[in-house]
Amino acid sequence: MPGRVQGKVALVTGSARGLGAACATVLAREGARVVVTDILDEDGERRAALIQANGGDAVYQHLNVLMPNEWQRAVERAMRAYGRLDILVNNAGGGGAPPTEQSVGPMSASMGDIEHATREQWERTQDINATSTFLGTQAVVPLMRRQGGGCIINVSSIYGIVGSQGATAYHAAKGAVRLFTKATALQLAKDGIRVNSIHPGHTKSYGLVSRTWQDDARREDLLSKYPIGRLGEPEDIGYGALFLASDASSFITGAELVIDGGYTAQ
Repeated sequence: MPGRVQGKVALVTGSARGLGAACATVLAREGARVVVTDILDEDGERRAALIQANGGDAVYQHLNVLMPNEWQRAVERAMRAYGRLDILVNNAGGGGAPPTEQSVGPMSASMGDIEHATREQWERTQDINATSTFLGTQAVVPLMRRQGGGCIINVSSIYGIVGSQGATAYHAAKGAVRLFTKATALQLAKDGIRVNSIHPGHTKSYGLVSRTWQDDARREDLLSKYPIGRLGEPEDIGYGALFLASDASSFITGAELVIDGGYTAQ
C-alpha cells in the first residue's frame, strides 16, 4: 500500500539527530522524499544514507537556520533533487530544560529564571527557536504558493504552553513559535498552505534526559510529571509530524498537536 505521504517532498531542519531525525525517518518510511538538513554534516550525511539503506529517498544539505542565504540554498537543493517541496518541518531549536536538570547538557543555557537569565541567553534562544522558524517559513512560502499549496509544521514544546520555575527564554521562544504558527496559518490559508505546531514533552532523544535517567531521584521526579508513566520516544513526535503532513489532516490548520503523555492536562 502507498505510504501516507507518498510522492511528497519534505525538508526537515535539525534532522541529523534526535526529534528531527525521527521526523525525517518516519516521513521517508511513509513515502516522502526527504531533504535532511543540519549543521552537523557527518551526522546529517549518515542520516540520509541510513534512510536510503532502508529503502527511502533522501539527500543531505548543510543548513544554518539563521542564515537566509543557506535557506535559499536548501530550497534550491530540494528543487534540484526532487522538483518540488510540499512539507517543511521547522524542528531545529533548543535551549530549554526542566528545572530538575539545570546542570546537565548544553540545553541548560537558557534555564535561568527571570533574575538570572542573561540577555545573551535570551537573544540566542529566541534566534535558534523563533527566528529560525520565521526565516524558514519565509523561504518556502513563495514556492509552496506557486505549487498551489503545502504544509508547514513548527516544532514548539510543552514549554510553549505552560510555565515553570526556570527556562524563561525558552518559554518565551517556544510560545512565540506557537502564536507565529497561528498567525501564519491565517495568512496562508488562502494559498492552500497549512501551518500547525507540535508540542513535545520530554523525549529520550535529549542527552540531558538520558543522563537524568541514571539518577533514581531525578528519574522518579521527572516521571511523576507524566500521567502516562513514561517519557516520549522520538518516533512519537515523528508520527505526529506524519499526521500533520498527510492528507488525513487536510482540514487542520493553525492548530497545536500536544504530544506529552498528559503533562499539560494537569
